[in-house]
Order: sequence, then C-alpha cells, then structure tokens
Amino acid sequence: MFSGIIEEFATVTAISHDRENIDFTLTCSFTGELKIDQSVAHNGVCLTVVSIEGDNYVVTAMKETLDRSNLELLKVGDKVNVERSMMMNGRLDGHIVQGHVDQTARCTAREDAGGSTYFTFSYDFDADKARNGYFTVDKGSVTVNGVSLTVCNPTRSTFQVAIIPYTMEHTNFQDINIGTVVNIEFDILGKYIARLQQL
Repeated sequence: MFSGIIEEFATVTAISHDRENIDFTLTCSFTGELKIDQSVAHNGVCLTVVSIEGDNYVVTAMKETLDRSNLELLKVGDKVNVERSMMMNGRLDGHIVQGHVDQTARCTAREDAGGSTYFTFSYDFDADKARNGYFTVDKGSVTVNGVSLTVCNPTRSTFQVAIIPYTMEHTNFQDINIGTVVNIEFDILGKYIARLQQL
C-alpha cells in the first residue's frame, strides 16, 4: 500500500529481458536501506526488489504489468518516481494507492498556471471498465506515475491535474510533455462503490 507521495526519483542503470519479463536495474539514495522482497512503487507500479548490489537494485516486471503500464518504454538513464510502501503509524498525506496501475494515458496539453503547471491527460475510455470504477471525478483523486493528485475538469476520457513547483522539481513530471505516456491508477474507493452498486 502506498500514499502517492513520491520520495525521489530513481535512475534506470540497466535493462534486461527474460522471456516476457523485464528486469530493471535502478539506483537511488535509499538503495542501502532496501531489502530483498520489499515492495517499491515505480511510476506507480508496485514491484518487488529481487536483488541488491552496491548502489543498484533490481526489480522484475511481468507481461501483465508491462501491458498496463509505461515501464516497457523506459530507457537507461530515465528517471522513475519511487515510493516505498506506506508505514501504518504515520499520516496519510496523499490518498490510498495500491500500486496496481490500471492503464496508461497520454499527455495532450501542458500549460503554465502562474507558477504551477496544468497537465491534461487522455486515456482510452471503456464503458465496461467505467462501470467498474475506472473513471475520474472532479476534485477526486488519481495517481499519475505514482503521484497522488487532485482531478480537475474531467470528461469521459480526459482529466487535468495541477502541478506545483515542488512536485515538478522532485518528480519526473519535469520530463512530461505533450505525447508522453504515463501510468494511471483510478481511485480504489470509486471501484468499490461501483462494485457494490453492481451487487
């Protein structure tokens, strides 16, 4: 379980393929604090640490994860938003994030907002998925590349988020431009409500 409050970004140092899986080697400031089997969110995707060597650690993404996320687009040198799992004895500063990315979205606009920046994202609308809670609501929560954000101006297949300078500086939003593919996780509360209505 995560909160969507990014700790920092890790840098991809190597990528290797093992049949349909991809092993990503990354480095970050807290590599020395990690343990094998620990869960770490990478651009919002919960992945397990499988090995640690020096300043580098390795996580594995399977086909299902690759199909639903932007991880397959990563290259050596890319910055990845990382967050270790939430400690239950602290404040929930973001919102409840599972680390289970639902699908990808594409940035369609980036606009200055007097110091902050508005990003607009478009995703493939699926009516069946929407009935299961895969949608956004105004002032609701959404996770973009692992970052907990508040939704603005949602439509059936688009939404906006406003990024303050601090978030821009400390996450890979600084690298998101028109055409960039991001991971999105819809709010788990909406999914549960949608499921209850079906039952």
